[in-house]
Formats: sequence, C-alpha cells, structure tokens
Amino acid sequence: MELFLIILLIVAAVVVLGAILFYNGLVRKRNTVDEALAQIEVQLKRRHDLVPNLVAAVRDYMSFEQDVLTKVTEARANAVAAGAKGVSEQSAAENQLTGALRSLFAVAENYPTLKANENVLSLQEQLTTTENQISFARQYYNSSVLEFNTSIQTFPGNIVAGSFGFTKRDFFEAEPEADQVPTVALR
Repeated sequence: MELFLIILLIVAAVVVLGAILFYNGLVRKRNTVDEALAQIEVQLKRRHDLVPNLVAAVRDYMSFEQDVLTKVTEARANAVAAGAKGVSEQSAAENQLTGALRSLFAVAENYPTLKANENVLSLQEQLTTTENQISFARQYYNSSVLEFNTSIQTFPGNIVAGSFGFTKRDFFEAEPEADQVPTVALR
C-alpha cells in the first residue's frame, strides 16, 4: 500500500509539473504574440506620422487631385482610430490606407516636377522602408499567432488553455491586392 501511495504521489507531481510547464509555455507564446503586435503598431505609427508630411508635400503640385488626397487623409484617420478596435479592424483599415497610398503614388507619376522633388522622394523612400518593416512585422506576428493558436487548440493545450482563459488570436491579414498575381507587360 505504501509503494502504491508513493507511485501515486510521483505521478501526481509529474502531472502537476507538466501542467505548470505547459501553462508557462502558453504564457510565453501569448507574450510573444503581444510583443509582435506591438512591433507592428510601432511601424504603423511611423507610417501614420509620415502620411500627413507626404500629403502636405504633394498638395501644392496636385491641386487637381484633391479627391486622392482626401482619400489618403481619411484612410489615415480610419487607420489611426482602428488601432484600438482589434486586429481584424486594424488590419482592414491599414489595408485601406495602403490602397489609398498606392493610388496617390500612381497619380503622382503624372507630375514630373513632383517626381523630381527631393522632399517627396525622401518621404516615398521612408514610406517604402516602413512598408517593408510592416510586412516583416506582420510575418513575425502571424507566425507567433500560428504557434500560439496551435498550442491552445491541440491536446493537451486545449485542456490547459480553456481552463485558464487562453483564447485564439486573429491573424493580421494582408491587403486583398496581395492575392492578385501582378501582370507584367514586356515590350
């Protein structure tokens, strides 16, 4: 009887230790997801700060394109406001801003003096760099979310996660244009 009690205590200790280690692993993964989202938000803030400077720089050159400038300004305001609404809403708003910036750059191609302006070129370069950093931050975030979600949805994580309130996280979705294959016209 005494041997049975010792074995039972050892098994119980192993189970408790395993649950503690698994719980701590889930906490680490959740914190990694939160840190990755914070990195996206840092880059998005940088982009949000650059957009008004770009709009101000091109406004004088693009006096006939007020609709494009208005769309960029509104998209930026929506993106800033969406930051507090959650990943899905923020992702959609940021994709709208990306589309508005693309249309601004497309229209800017029609203005040779604008394309030659050093301030505009510098802002375009900074925005391009920021877009690349956002892309890398999204990849890291989505990888972290995948790992976290897999951990809480598979056994025994689904038991531990459900007991301690760990919930599935949303991915940071790419803009819809990312699904389209670009067309290349060679002459």
